[in-house]
Amino acid sequence: MLNVIDLRCEYKINPIGIDVRHPRISWKLESDERAVMQSAYEIEVAEDASFEKNLWSSGKVISDQSVHVDLEGLSVESRKRYHYRVRSWNQNGEGSSWSELAYWEMGVLETEEWLAEWISVASVEGKPESEQCPLLRKGFTVKDGMKRARIYASALGLYELELNGTRVGDSYFTPGWTSYKHRLQVQTYDITDQIVSGANVIGAVLGNGWYKGNLVWEGNHSIYGDRRALFLEMHIEYEDGTEDVVLSDGSWRTAGSPILMSELYHGETYDARLELNGWSTIGFDDNGWDSVEIIQQSNAPLIAQENEAVKKIEEIQPIAIIKTPKGETVLDFGQNMVGWVRFSVKGVSGREVEIHHAEVLDKDGNFYIDNMRSAKVTIRYVMKGGEAECYEPRFTFQGFQYIRLIGFDEAIRLEDFTGIVLHSDMASTGQFSCSDPLINQLQHNILWGLKGNFLDVPTDCPQRDERLGWTGDAQMFIRTAAYLKNIAPFFTKWNRDLAADQREDGGVPFVVPHVLDKEGYSSSAWGDAAVICPWTIYVCYGDKRILEEQYESMQAWVNYIRSQGDNEYLWNTGFQFGDWLGLDSKPDSYIGATDKDYIATAFYAYSTSLLQKTASVLGKTEDANEYAELYERIVTAFTEEFVTPSGRLSVPTQTAQVLGLTFGLLEGNAKKRAAAKLIELLEESKYHLTTGFVGTPYLNLALSDNGHNDAAYKLLFQQDYPSWLYPVTKGATTIWEHWDGIKEDGSFWSKDMNSFNHYAYGAIGDWLYRIVAGIDTDEQGVGYKRIMIRPQPGEGLTWAEGRLDSMYGDIRSYWKKTDNGAMELEVTVPVNTTAEIHLPGAVLESVRESGASLIQIVGISSVEQGDNAVVLVVGSGQYTFSW
Repeated sequence: MLNVIDLRCEYKINPIGIDVRHPRISWKLESDERAVMQSAYEIEVAEDASFEKNLWSSGKVISDQSVHVDLEGLSVESRKRYHYRVRSWNQNGEGSSWSELAYWEMGVLETEEWLAEWISVASVEGKPESEQCPLLRKGFTVKDGMKRARIYASALGLYELELNGTRVGDSYFTPGWTSYKHRLQVQTYDITDQIVSGANVIGAVLGNGWYKGNLVWEGNHSIYGDRRALFLEMHIEYEDGTEDVVLSDGSWRTAGSPILMSELYHGETYDARLELNGWSTIGFDDNGWDSVEIIQQSNAPLIAQENEAVKKIEEIQPIAIIKTPKGETVLDFGQNMVGWVRFSVKGVSGREVEIHHAEVLDKDGNFYIDNMRSAKVTIRYVMKGGEAECYEPRFTFQGFQYIRLIGFDEAIRLEDFTGIVLHSDMASTGQFSCSDPLINQLQHNILWGLKGNFLDVPTDCPQRDERLGWTGDAQMFIRTAAYLKNIAPFFTKWNRDLAADQREDGGVPFVVPHVLDKEGYSSSAWGDAAVICPWTIYVCYGDKRILEEQYESMQAWVNYIRSQGDNEYLWNTGFQFGDWLGLDSKPDSYIGATDKDYIATAFYAYSTSLLQKTASVLGKTEDANEYAELYERIVTAFTEEFVTPSGRLSVPTQTAQVLGLTFGLLEGNAKKRAAAKLIELLEESKYHLTTGFVGTPYLNLALSDNGHNDAAYKLLFQQDYPSWLYPVTKGATTIWEHWDGIKEDGSFWSKDMNSFNHYAYGAIGDWLYRIVAGIDTDEQGVGYKRIMIRPQPGEGLTWAEGRLDSMYGDIRSYWKKTDNGAMELEVTVPVNTTAEIHLPGAVLESVRESGASLIQIVGISSVEQGDNAVVLVVGSGQYTFSW
């Protein structure tokens, strides 16, 4: 039996308000048989769920494609809903039933269609806008016979909506952070169930957010603009075909809210005595409210929501009340998290309480906030008095494990405090576990590093006065992230912002969205995110469209490098971060010892190679030939500059050997010598890394791919500084910015740059998933259409398991060593894919599948004896191999 399940439109289940003019459909297949492939499919699109009137049909298409299927020839209209269904045929011509129905709904497609105006609190000449967050409201009437209603909303700053006294939607920090001058997202809300016939009230509250608030460590404010504003359209459709529209316009009223201050870095101040009960409901008297002011703001940047919105994902209860040596009351949540604290408090009117946030305690056990730099990360709450009051912030977030309580009663109850974890609502896809509890904690820390730093943009850290979308960190971690979560929409949005903020000469900002000065552009390994990130999304999700969209940006970056200096095949000019935070750096320097020109030219070659592959994928033959020739010339120049005639790299660092090996810049004797030199350097450091941001993500991959898997495992299991497990032994629950953020004696690395939630070094996850668990995709069958199951067990583990919910379905690899010295490998391959499976150390005659010899096993299409493994090609299904 073949079934079509899990229908998606642009990665999402039943999305509304999208503006993709050519939506793509994906689905998964399930079957109780092995080796099932799709041979054909049919898609139907209709106006309603009855499918009495089809708008479009693919007909029966002979194809095994079930991911990102274009609906060629379908023309979509603004604000219209489209229902669709899919059926499929297997390789024997046996068909499935129609799938369950799914839909997508378009948002507004043309700028000219917008009717609303941008409204703000009236300005006062000579005075800046108040820091108090404003409330805005408007009453409206709905006739009987309503069919459906939608709100399309955006803001300059952040916004939240209320309708008839209840919150609209479950998204936070809307409209999100984009390159606002070029791209400003609009969210769509289905409010059909919140509207009533007769009188209604729509309300909004605005916050500073990224648009108007403090950004960057220099205390910059109002980088994008100095006035908050709301943009809103409500469309109410009736059964008789008529429509009413409610707009943000001059008829709205405004007043101050209880939120007296709200900043992403500094926290929030809330005076509950100023609450206006029922302010967003009918019957509330707003006669004392002011009129809003219409401001001029272009609608051209308006786009539909692209990535998953930030949402409340989970709740964490504190585990302990601590009385510090200084006598302060501190709560420990047991996990370094990102979000805020919801709390209950009771007291007299006007009484003020404060909550301060910290990631760690100092060596004496006291509350420590020096690493927050200028970020105040403080919640102040003034009580209205009477009954118990419950509060949580709206427009700020903190990175913390500990909170300090000031002004609270002595009798603290843990149940009065709850940590609310917020991040972009990406679907979880990957899991990893193994026989070693410290490695499992490392995996936990990698995941929580992602959770803490994927709040609408991929930030470097979530706690201090920074929280920026550093391009280098993003490209280093993206492959690890693509295993743990479905990050395709998240990085599609972010890469579009990168392209929007890219300079005319192709230079790429250090951070995206770009909020640094005009010099903050174009370092190697950072700017290469323009190429590496789109390519990685293509490889992991089979998404060809992101390559099409980003191709000009990718080209521009490579051509920018090519135009630097006197030699177009070497990059030896301009500012470079180098091997940032490399442990072989000079005293008082953040930059490792690896030659900057070496790193720059290596990444130049790597990006050019990926651009050449991209051109080939897109059928741009002339470009592909040009970049293939450019790549060869770069490699030649690299060899002449950095490789001696005898094949020795002139840069004797761990990072130099790693980049040369990983990026394919070395051949023959030079490759052998680099691998040997890397081992020599590791032996000198007693198998401890000295690599920084540039070398660390590739270190273990370079070892395993060049015959030194044992050395990679040895590195992994080191517990003293510097190592991945050293922070684990110090109680870390996330990845640290520095290997010794907390030193052996309990002191700290520094005050000014010491984040305890910094995902970059979590890139070791890529090695855990692809090498230890052994789950990878063949670049000739991207998106896990052709799966590679190639685990490389090593000393220290008796078993490891990886699971990945790919675009085709669940992939699983679980290996274990048995007591008698044998091996077992359990594999799951989803329908409509194949897998190449390597059984390490196996001899063909000894291999069994579910206890039987491999002769005529259903699902296995080929078997051969490799040098040190048996290699099989199998179809979909579950398999258990032993040898």
